[in-house]
Amino acid sequence: MSIRASPLSVSASCPACGDTSDRVHSRYERTVADTAIGNRPSRLVLRVRRFLCLTSDCERRTFAEQIDGVTTRYARRTPLLRGTLERIGLALAGRAGARLATALGVHVGRSTLLRLVRALPDPPTATVEVLGVDDFALRRRHRYGTVLIDMATHRPVDVLADRKADTFADWLTAHPGTTVVCRDRAGAYAEGARTGAPDAIEVADRWHLWHNLAEAVEKTVAAHHGCLRANAAVDPEPIIERTAAEDLRRAAEQAHTARREQSVLVARTKRRYEAVAALKAQGKGIKPIQRELGLAKETVRRYYRAGSVDELLATPRAGRRTVLDEFTEHLHERWNDGCTTALTLFDEIRALGYRGSHATVRDYLRPFRNSVPPHRPHRKSRRFGPSPRGCCTIPTTSPTTSNSDSNRSSPAASTSRPRPRTSPRSPRC
Repeated sequence: MSIRASPLSVSASCPACGDTSDRVHSRYERTVADTAIGNRPSRLVLRVRRFLCLTSDCERRTFAEQIDGVTTRYARRTPLLRGTLERIGLALAGRAGARLATALGVHVGRSTLLRLVRALPDPPTATVEVLGVDDFALRRRHRYGTVLIDMATHRPVDVLADRKADTFADWLTAHPGTTVVCRDRAGAYAEGARTGAPDAIEVADRWHLWHNLAEAVEKTVAAHHGCLRANAAVDPEPIIERTAAEDLRRAAEQAHTARREQSVLVARTKRRYEAVAALKAQGKGIKPIQRELGLAKETVRRYYRAGSVDELLATPRAGRRTVLDEFTEHLHERWNDGCTTALTLFDEIRALGYRGSHATVRDYLRPFRNSVPPHRPHRKSRRFGPSPRGCCTIPTTSPTTSNSDSNRSSPAASTSRPRPRTSPRSPRC
């Protein structure tokens, strides 16, 4: 739908000097898009004039007249339509916003919506009394940025290009009024807060408190998990003869433990610990060791403060859940039924939802061929105590989510809990 119109004014103001001129230089037609009418696209065809500026010292010789509320310089859309598209782009972004605009009778592409959003000026930053700061990865292990959050509204305030202390301190200096800085344990943010806002109180946010607690629990339990089996050996309860399923499980655990001890991560950890310990014995500090070994500061600090290499190897030795864990019982049963072909077992568990590779199943079954003959199980044994990751569930799970007090107090119930999260979600501060 096209609407033709022309202005009724007889003069216009020069945008450069502000003087009014009524001397017409020329006329031309200008087309601008407007909001839809009856769900149909509309456009305005305007007969506008170009005026001569009568001020001799003005830098503009001619200028085009603008109609208030209808046209702006170099614009192909009315301010009303532009504002509508900007709000759609802010709410729905590109593709979804383009679909909604088309349904409203405005044909616009996703790139245009994103371009309009990027052209918007940044909102003014008010005083942030409680400021949350954390880093995020632009490219993991290579480039990181910093996001600043207003903890009163839980909305982002600004994004910094890096996570250095000077950058954070400069932002705090340019935006005074922060009384509380909510951060993690990163040393750069602590230094930046002390420099940019020396009077502000520094607190740890709730998520990192839960995260640090879960890591400490898992690390401690992994380091002393052997005590559970040592105590079980002197348990006065009658000894139950191991069944075939238990033999299979034990063979798999022994093979998995041997692979972990020979892994690249364990070997590298031992090698780095020996190097840091040797330099520490010579009286060198963390920074000299960092420069000599070419390692990150946090890595050197962790090795420097460790009491033994077993403390560093607690997490690697504890092991992680794999994609095969929920299908091991099926593999044990089928092995004892006499089915020992890895490809056949792989096809069976893949039909049950397994998403791993055939090589993983083949490597898991390899220890069974030399140590455990296939036969049917008769009785299952008791597992002694929860796993290291299972212990993380106890302090990070609300008691109201447990089934019963008896289940919560029994070791068997602890091992049957869902997979714990070492980085638990918690309500925002």
